[in-house]
Amino acid sequence: MTYAARAVDRLIAAYQTRLSPRKGWGCAHRVAHGDASCSAAVRQLVRQRGVTRSVVPTALRFVACYQAALLLAQTDVSGVCCCGGIPIPFRFPGRS
Repeated sequence: MTYAARAVDRLIAAYQTRLSPRKGWGCAHRVAHGDASCSAAVRQLVRQRGVTRSVVPTALRFVACYQAALLLAQTDVSGVCCCGGIPIPFRFPGRS
């Protein structure tokens, strides 16, 4: 791995171990589809492809996560984030 890829990998690892468990919601894509969270998927992309070649697949993953959140908004599921790499807590309209 390049220096940049190692740095991004360490940042994602820190997010996964320190921030993610405390934020109070999970990845909408993981909840809807049962596979890896966005942070895990992006971390794997960076490890395999490097930072530059991971930009487009990462953006596509965040779009898919947003679409998963829209799907989940039609259900009783709550506590998911649809903002990709932007950790913003929210509630679906009409739900407490």
